Amino acid sequence: MQYGYFDDEHKEYVITRPDTPRSWSNYLGSTQYGAIITNNAGGYSFFHSSAQGRFLRLRFNAIPMDQPGRYIYFHDRESKDFWSASWQPVGKSLQKYKSECRHGSAYTIIKSEYSGIASETLFFVPLGKNYECWHVKVTNQSNKKRSLRAFTYVEFASNWNAWDDMNNLQYAQYIIKTSFVDGIIDHGSNVFIPPQPENFEEKDQGRHSFIGIAGAKVTGYDTDREKFLGSYRSYANPIAVEKGQCGNSLAEGDNGCGSLQADIELDPGETKEFTIVLGIGEAGNEGKEAVDTYRNKKTVQIAFTELKNYWHMRIEGLSAHTPDPDFNSMINMWNPFNNLITYAWSRAASLIYSGERDGLGYRDTVQDMIGVLHNIPEEAGERLELMITGQASTGGAMPVVKPFAHKPGKEKPPEETEYRSDDCLWLFNTVPAYVKETGTLDFYKKVLPYADHGEDSVIGHLRRAIEFNLERSGNHDLPCGLAADWNDCLQLGQKGETVFVALQLRYALKTYIEINEVLKIQDEVDWAMTHLKKLDQSIEKYAWDGDWYLRAYRHDGLKFGSGENKEGSIFLNPQSWAVLSEHATEDRAHQVMDQVDKYLTTEYGIALLDPPYEKTDHSVVKAPLFNKGMKENAAIFCHTQGWAVMAQAMLGNGNKAYGYYRSYLPSAYNTKAEIRETEPYVYAQTTNSKYNMRFGASRNPWLSGTATWAYYAAAQYILGIRPDYDGLIIDPCIPSHWKSFTAERIFRGKKIILVVDNPDNLQKGVKSLEINGALLQGNKISTDMLKENNQVKVIIG
Repeated sequence: MQYGYFDDEHKEYVITRPDTPRSWSNYLGSTQYGAIITNNAGGYSFFHSSAQGRFLRLRFNAIPMDQPGRYIYFHDRESKDFWSASWQPVGKSLQKYKSECRHGSAYTIIKSEYSGIASETLFFVPLGKNYECWHVKVTNQSNKKRSLRAFTYVEFASNWNAWDDMNNLQYAQYIIKTSFVDGIIDHGSNVFIPPQPENFEEKDQGRHSFIGIAGAKVTGYDTDREKFLGSYRSYANPIAVEKGQCGNSLAEGDNGCGSLQADIELDPGETKEFTIVLGIGEAGNEGKEAVDTYRNKKTVQIAFTELKNYWHMRIEGLSAHTPDPDFNSMINMWNPFNNLITYAWSRAASLIYSGERDGLGYRDTVQDMIGVLHNIPEEAGERLELMITGQASTGGAMPVVKPFAHKPGKEKPPEETEYRSDDCLWLFNTVPAYVKETGTLDFYKKVLPYADHGEDSVIGHLRRAIEFNLERSGNHDLPCGLAADWNDCLQLGQKGETVFVALQLRYALKTYIEINEVLKIQDEVDWAMTHLKKLDQSIEKYAWDGDWYLRAYRHDGLKFGSGENKEGSIFLNPQSWAVLSEHATEDRAHQVMDQVDKYLTTEYGIALLDPPYEKTDHSVVKAPLFNKGMKENAAIFCHTQGWAVMAQAMLGNGNKAYGYYRSYLPSAYNTKAEIRETEPYVYAQTTNSKYNMRFGASRNPWLSGTATWAYYAAAQYILGIRPDYDGLIIDPCIPSHWKSFTAERIFRGKKIILVVDNPDNLQKGVKSLEINGALLQGNKISTDMLKENNQVKVIIG
């Protein structure tokens, strides 16, 4: 079943049926002023933090899952009929109501047609502003004069602290005070307490938000939620809309809302436009300034054009045209945009994440940067420095870094039992990727503070990360799992050991050796080689199970991920990372990936483990908390899929790498949306596996490491365009049926136009590489050969 299509020319996803299986969302704004909006105008807005700055309310885990939102109601003053500019919340019959939603890069356009009236609403946050705009066009498509009354509706939070607002009602219901100032609604909380902008995390302070209309006269208002909706009504049938008249109510305590009433008289064929502005500040100051700014509709168009250009520039680092249109739709727009949103908000704000993860999760954020480095290298570099300063002097990391409150050198370090074993090892993926992208070798020498005390060069931070795991090894000389080792359902503690992190540590040591060879620091090369040799012996002796790699050891030596186990006998991550870390080479590497194919691969992706857990000791393996085939209990954990794609590409298996990639590619399910259910234009965290009755259903879209690793695997391993310290490696690994593809890559400010031909239907190998007419040896383009614009031709062979 299909609910929409990709408009690649305009970089939009167009939803033609509003009754999508779940609410399909988009993001507006920035990390300063953020907002989530769905295809039915649901969602919420927040300032700096969705947990501590959520000034528009959302009721999570409700039906529909996106209410309330940013609503515009229309009331026909003659017929007394009413509807909404988005299909929901009124929900008119789809036999009479037509709807189209266009989600784009940080904007959404919702169109509707009902009863001879067409509306179009553009939602966006102007660059650098602390408010959002809803630009509305209303057209009379009938042959008679129409008299309409429009109503806005938003539900303001009583306290920006989301927990207080939704749970501490004996407090939050007594702190709001609203007013109507020059046609603009002012919603205030704790208005008799001074604001403390320098202390954002203080929830009890004077704060204001506003809503106003530019381009239409306000003829009424309501700021009391119950007065506007009615005590026994819903968003589908507000009493004020049904009656066609606001009551000019002012809320003082209880619950506030923002409803402004405007009259619209339309001759046949006539269109009228107005702009609703909603944001942070007082009505008489920031609100008035915003309304005055957008009285001229040309100002709206200028701001919108600036926004589109800004976001499109942020995804232009790589584009490709392949024989697969689904691949193209994702690689050219939706995957890089998904990466940017995940990079911005980590796991802090979505229709699923309700503020319980406030700030930047360390392991998540360090990985998320990999997907944006080529598009926003300077910005990502600043974020990378921030995260490096989230590393404690022990070498471990703070679980969460809060950009709005982080104080390097002064933070309290985690307790020993709070450390996760994998956190800082992700730096070995991201730091070299940043340096290779930018060519800034001196970054390794930059001195940055630790979170708690002391400072070191970046390469010193990297060494400390290795030492952290070496110092916390168990009886088999493998790293201890600590509080978690990427898999939060494996709690191995201070004595249990993790094979996955052992393979990560191998990758880290190998990478550290490479860095120091480039920097010509032989003592550090020798130090790392000694530890690598010892680790390799331990992995070989204790982590190899005969057919595949183990997952872990319990503190008493019980194995996980072994053929001896009746449950969880094989895990994906140790197999893919054995290849990525190059511990498994040649025959063994092919062997472990063959086992992945045999036991874990399905039509909707690769399962995290098999078989699922039911009876295994749940004090260590928390997977039985979940139903079989869901989340960490043998689901298709989408984050891991990219690693398997990369592993197959390293082995030269282009058909398998591409098959893995297609199996979890969102756009591949655009015509089967009833199976996947979540947005077909963004990645999700998990997909239910064959052990679940909803096999193929995906959950938790947008904010997931899946997006970054899917993009990284597609760009650097399938397309094979891979930065190195001294140039750009071209090493495609493609399905044999691809006869050719083209790509454009911006690398260190230079444009490379790449044409790859595959005349013999092969999967990997570069027969010839030519740049600007010059034939090269090997498959690397040296940076000193690059001009401003470059033509590169590759023949696979």
